[in-house]
Amino acid sequence: MTVTAEKERLEQNKLAKRLTREVGRAIADYNMIEAGDRVMVCVSGGKDSFGMLDILLTLRERAPVDFDIVAVNLDQKQPGFPAEVLPEYLRARHIPFHIETRDTYSIVKRLIPEGKTTCSLCSRLRRGNLYRVAKELGATKIALGHHRDDILATFFLNLFYGAKLKAMPPKLISDDGCNIVIRPLAYVPETDLIAYSQWKKFPIIPCDLCGSQENLKRQEVSRMLADWDKKYPGRAWNIFKSLSNIAPSHLMDSNLFDFTGLKPDGSAKADGDTAFDPPELHLTAPSEHSVSFASLKR
Repeated sequence: MTVTAEKERLEQNKLAKRLTREVGRAIADYNMIEAGDRVMVCVSGGKDSFGMLDILLTLRERAPVDFDIVAVNLDQKQPGFPAEVLPEYLRARHIPFHIETRDTYSIVKRLIPEGKTTCSLCSRLRRGNLYRVAKELGATKIALGHHRDDILATFFLNLFYGAKLKAMPPKLISDDGCNIVIRPLAYVPETDLIAYSQWKKFPIIPCDLCGSQENLKRQEVSRMLADWDKKYPGRAWNIFKSLSNIAPSHLMDSNLFDFTGLKPDGSAKADGDTAFDPPELHLTAPSEHSVSFASLKR
């Protein structure tokens, strides 16, 4: 083995361990998967969902609890969609799967004017079909492939354009109130998923509906985050960590904190007006020594 090949092998091994650790950590932190769960892994054909499926299969072999996986793809009847690619891949991996065929493409093209953003309607139609399929398959959890940068992008979109402090939670109850949705890639940056996809050579299927809409606000925010990662290492991670380190008393939402009823009681407050003190700056990524999925089987 050449020096270059050995170096590449070591990097790939580090990447696999890092992804497994961070996905396992997210699952443990938010109790995403429990004993006896049937996890419906939504596979679109993109790098993120392929990576999520692959990592969850690895964790299933090591996890301290037993759970099942079924891969589900929604064939939206996009022109030129290679319908045979995913079934061939899943059969070769011996992964149980279900392909749901629904012509949401025609609905989106009929209702959305040419040149306008299709993502919102497409997403709603896709969610509704996936929720229904989850019930039909007896799935207890629905796994979506949103990663750290998707969560951050959603946060900034809501901040810039919606005047809300809101992001994508790692775990939630679905719109219909009948399903639990999980995002096992919540702690994973997109760069790692790109590298993992290139290494694993997943048979990527492009999205013709939204993939060509280069000027979407989400993609603008994604470029901003990518630029930050290059110029200011650690900034994006600190913003991400802040989403789980919130002080409602130092914001302005009266629904979260009783400002109108606030009265002094004579006792010292550790977090009183210290918000005005200069912050300590720690530009660091998540700990390299974090525990994943409670304790993994060896």
